[in-house]
Amino acid sequence: MFIAIGIALFGGGLLYDDSRTIVKLWPYEVIGIFIFVILAFVYQFEKKEFSTKQLTLIAMLSGMSAVLRVPFSNFQGIQPCTTLIICSGLVYGPIAGFFVGALTPFVSNFFLGHGPWTPLQMMGWGLPGLTAGYISKKKIDFRLIIVFSIGWGFLYGWIMNIWHFAFFVKPHTFETFIRTYVLSIGWDVSHAIGNGMFTAIIGERTIKILTRYKNRFSIERI
Repeated sequence: MFIAIGIALFGGGLLYDDSRTIVKLWPYEVIGIFIFVILAFVYQFEKKEFSTKQLTLIAMLSGMSAVLRVPFSNFQGIQPCTTLIICSGLVYGPIAGFFVGALTPFVSNFFLGHGPWTPLQMMGWGLPGLTAGYISKKKIDFRLIIVFSIGWGFLYGWIMNIWHFAFFVKPHTFETFIRTYVLSIGWDVSHAIGNGMFTAIIGERTIKILTRYKNRFSIERI
């Protein structure tokens, strides 16, 4: 619902808002909508039952993912943390995958810097974990997971372009909106290539390790 509202505000503002009132408020609208979406996921997380060990593992994976992000922050879009996020979603499900992804920028930005981009980064990395959790319910070839991670390299960039366009691009027109996305192609391509490379190298092994821990923590002792 919140995403639909955001699309309506963006599209309506670009095409039909002659007074530019909606456009002028875009920075606040963007941040507000993404914060509400994140809070909706927090509510779903609270409703889902996780054991103490599973919660500990999710927190540990989030910390590992955040640590992986920091040393690669100087490389153009190349991030191994995306592979860990996707693998977490594949093994532990959509809600856990989302929170491993969302907590990655939230934690790492204490070192790299918080700002209005943080909520969109949380969504940009949370959604790969979420969608990975849903596709894990079907048996798919690992090569498709590599393609999936490559696709999220582009989708993450497109999500981040929203805040960049809202805060830094003037004037807000359909033409400048398209230019923003065209100019980000180099960064998006490098992110996609990095995702595919890391997933191909360490993805399958990571899934096996996480699955082993999941089975261990799921054993009930009588």
